[in-house]
Amino acid sequence: MDKFWDACQVVCMSKARPGSRNLITDVPGLRVGQAHDAAVRTGVTVLLPDDRAVCAVDVLGGGPGTRETDALNPENLVDAVDAVVLSGGSSYGLAAGDGAAAWLGARGRGFGLARGPGVPKSPVVPAAILYDLANGGAKDWGLEPPYRRLAIEAAETAGLDIALGTAGAGYGAQAGGLKGGLGSTSIVTADGYTVGAIAAVNSFGAVVGGDGRSFYAAPWEIDGEFGGLGSADLAIGPDDWGLSKINPAARENTTIACVATDAVLTPAQARRVTMMAQAGMARAVRPVFAPTDGDVVFALSTGLRPLGDLPELTVARLGALAADCLARAIARGVYEATALPGGVPAWRDHARR
Repeated sequence: MDKFWDACQVVCMSKARPGSRNLITDVPGLRVGQAHDAAVRTGVTVLLPDDRAVCAVDVLGGGPGTRETDALNPENLVDAVDAVVLSGGSSYGLAAGDGAAAWLGARGRGFGLARGPGVPKSPVVPAAILYDLANGGAKDWGLEPPYRRLAIEAAETAGLDIALGTAGAGYGAQAGGLKGGLGSTSIVTADGYTVGAIAAVNSFGAVVGGDGRSFYAAPWEIDGEFGGLGSADLAIGPDDWGLSKINPAARENTTIACVATDAVLTPAQARRVTMMAQAGMARAVRPVFAPTDGDVVFALSTGLRPLGDLPELTVARLGALAADCLARAIARGVYEATALPGGVPAWRDHARR
């Protein structure tokens, strides 16, 4: 017990800071690729670990759209994935997982149950989608929705730098009454663990308070990463949803996200981190997890740093940091977004009024 409390004191005194990019790609062993179609007003984000990675998922929204999430249950056979995909396009966007799987399979990556000449591996690619079908883009794609193609383009260009705001899976998103977007953040602890988050924000709920400017996630902001306005002007009354969407419908409102760490996690530990990370979504969006939301959070472990002598404490730390990073990523995605022609205003436009 003394060892536990000594470790707690070290944690309380330690200084954690964002990584060099303040992006999820600060997590060693992880790259991200993005692609969008400006005419269609949609896009795809692909998270590519360098090697197969432990993955977990937690779904709290009432109207989710997902792919291969059952495979992530800790009791099931597959204990690692080859990529995670976030996509616009509602149900059409699930084809982005097919594109990423095809790209991986062509490179011999995936789960190999049977080995032999001519037996391809099976890439495991969980995915989640958001609804951006009513944002004014050209959706007359007939038999060729763009999502498989966009996922392949995203995988081809995966790297360490990520465009934020109107980019990737957040290209056509709307967050409450403001333009939504793609946000990402990271944190590095004093003892060397890295945690990051990425989120495509298409929420029914608002991400700003009653003044229309101050982000609900303001208490967790670091170095003015989403405007530096602080939380002094945050005020909203009971049953006042501020800049939320009007008349939400099922699956039309979703924040889809992934958190990641370089810590070595079991599938069950990764699931706990994912569940804790959902608190970050609740800090940043109001209301959240509604019946018409499809909110989904994945977690990835690139498995490069052991948990140490007190694994339960380290998992708790990682989960808490993941929640902080996710709250910041959601606000940052909206802060960095730019408006589409004829669409809802971006935060920067609204904040100037």
